[in-house]
Amino acid sequence: MISPRMKAVQFSQFGVPPEVAGPVEYPAPPAPGPGEIAVALLCSPVNPADLLLIHGLYGVRPPLPALGGLEGVARVTALGPDVTQVKVGDRVLIGGGTWREHMITSAQGKFPLPEGAPSEQLAMLTVNPPTAWGLLHDHVTLEPGDWVIQNAANSGVGTSLIVLARHLGLRSIAVVRRDDLAPQLRELGADLVLVDGPDLRERVRAAIGTGRLRLGIDAVAGEATLRIGACLDNGGVVVNYGLMSGQPCMLSGRELIFRGVRLEGFWLAKWFARTTPAEIARVVAKLAGLLADRSIEVPIAAKYPLSRAREALEHAARERRDGKILLVPDPA
Repeated sequence: MISPRMKAVQFSQFGVPPEVAGPVEYPAPPAPGPGEIAVALLCSPVNPADLLLIHGLYGVRPPLPALGGLEGVARVTALGPDVTQVKVGDRVLIGGGTWREHMITSAQGKFPLPEGAPSEQLAMLTVNPPTAWGLLHDHVTLEPGDWVIQNAANSGVGTSLIVLARHLGLRSIAVVRRDDLAPQLRELGADLVLVDGPDLRERVRAAIGTGRLRLGIDAVAGEATLRIGACLDNGGVVVNYGLMSGQPCMLSGRELIFRGVRLEGFWLAKWFARTTPAEIARVVAKLAGLLADRSIEVPIAAKYPLSRAREALEHAARERRDGKILLVPDPA
C-alpha cells in the first residue's frame, strides 16, 4: 500500500538549483486508471538539462511549483484496466517529474527493460544515448572510417557518443579539459583524446592526416565552438547541444564565409517530436541492448536519497566531477 504522503523534489521559483529546489512531503498518487500504471522510483539522474530547467534557462518553463527530473527508471507496482504490455514487477522508463517516490504514468509506449542492465544505467537511457544517436545521424551523412570530434567528451552524452561511433565504424576525437581523463575514454573506444586549447586545430590535423572530419559536436559553446569549427573539413557542420560555458556560440568569418562550415543546434525534445514512435522504439531498444551488454556505461560519481536532493544538486553543478549524480528513494 502506498503511503498517502511521499518524498519528492520540488521547486517553486526559478534560480540556483540547490537554493530553490529541495525535498518536500508530497501527496501520493491515486490508483492507476484505464491505460495507466503505478510505478515506484528506482533511480533518476541529475542531468545538465535538469539544472537548466530549474534555473529557468531551458527550452520550456514548467508551471510552478514543479517537480524536478526529466528521466528515470521505475518498477511497476500496479496496473490500470486493460494494460497488457507490462506487468507488475517490470522495470520501465519514466519521464517528467521523476524525482519522487511514486507516480502514475501512461502505459502507452512502455515496455519491460532487459533484466541484465543495471537500473543506474537504464535511468539515463532516454536523454544521453538518444542525444548521442541524434547527433551522429541527423546532421551529416557519415561513412565508416570518417572522423567525428566532440568536446565535453567525458560527459554522459560524450561517453555514449564514443561507444556509438565505434559501433558505426567511425573514428572519434575526444576533447577534454584535463589529461587524466584520457585512459578512461580510450578504453571506451576513443581513437584520439586531446586536451582543449588554442592550438587544437593544429594537433587534430597533424593526427588525422588526410582523414575526413566533417562533424563536430559542441556542448560548451563560446570559444570552444570556434575551436571545434576550425578543426573541420571545408563544408563541415558544428552541432551545438549545450551551453556549459554560459556563452553564445562563436564561429569565425573564415570558417563561415571562406570554408563553408555551418553551425546547427540539436535539442532532444525536437528529435522526439519529429521521429516516429516506431523509430523511437527501435532506437531505444537498440540502446537498451548496448546498456545490457555494458557497451554503454556512464560513470557514476555518487547516489543521493531524495531527502538529500540539495546536496545532489550542488554536487551535479561542480566543474570537476567524474561521473553522473543519481537520485534514489530514501531507505524504507
